Amino acid sequence: MKKIFCIGETLIDFIPVQKNKSLKEVTGFERVAGGAPMNVAIAVAKYGGHSVMLTKMANDHFGDFLLDVIEENGVDSSYIIRSEEGETGLAFVSVDEHGERSFNFYRKNAADLMLTPQEVKSEWFKAGDFLHYCSVDLIESPMKQTHKKVIEDFRQIGGIISFDPNVRLPLWPDPESCRETILQFLPLADLVKVSDEELTFITGIEEEKAAISSLFVGSVKAVVYTKGSEGASIFLKNGEEYEGKGFKVTVADTTGAGDAFIGGFLSELLLLGVSAENLSEKIQEHHRQILTFANASGALTASVKGAIQAAPSRGHVLNFIETKVID
Repeated sequence: MKKIFCIGETLIDFIPVQKNKSLKEVTGFERVAGGAPMNVAIAVAKYGGHSVMLTKMANDHFGDFLLDVIEENGVDSSYIIRSEEGETGLAFVSVDEHGERSFNFYRKNAADLMLTPQEVKSEWFKAGDFLHYCSVDLIESPMKQTHKKVIEDFRQIGGIISFDPNVRLPLWPDPESCRETILQFLPLADLVKVSDEELTFITGIEEEKAAISSLFVGSVKAVVYTKGSEGASIFLKNGEEYEGKGFKVTVADTTGAGDAFIGGFLSELLLLGVSAENLSEKIQEHHRQILTFANASGALTASVKGAIQAAPSRGHVLNFIETKVID
């Protein structure tokens, strides 16, 4: 089976025990595993795909915990490098009455930022494999250069490259440096996922269709535009557009919902035997199946608390879809 390599951060999310309070007011937190690339890797594994976590993890107790979570959820951990240098990054997450989040990050010395290009071997990757990356680990660091190397490796072997900007402004010196870096890495991907909350910030364009059109630069063949409970749309470079309606659920916590969505999306592409050459054709042929599964994945994850615990199995997602269709 082809592999989906997810490169980037692993961290600890501290979720407030008290609901609907700011971080200043919260007195207790629950520790959960987090980090968008890891969430995607776990979702892919739960949906039956071979996912690989590509990162460096600290040799501390939190690192031990994260490695346990990765392995317990079926993600391939054999490429992870453990290190005495650096520490596990932390994120304190505040969730409001609508399930929306705000973050405080502590990861200036995070071990994942220290993964060097020399520590990643080109022979690990095979034709037809997928690479998925986000923007959190694209701040100035050895890991940013490692992203460039791995992306080039995938371009050389004909792999499929997926980018979810997953904007987290508190981690950047200023918003413009975040935006510039996203625009630098955007043309390197075949597939780009962007949310309605991120689109104007990334593109600088207010009008939706014009903003989406501006994302078709470099190698970009497809843009996946997510709209929360309203579902998602796929835009292809040839101008075609496919819409998938969202599933209505009672939102408990949106943490990881977008990661579950793209994990479901990539899992379907993997099952369909998608390659860099036939990506657009496969989406044209199977867009309904892909969007339905991805939207259901995101909705189910948003309906329960915690990103990793919330990731459903493939059977769970399919049963949910069937029930909603029957309804």
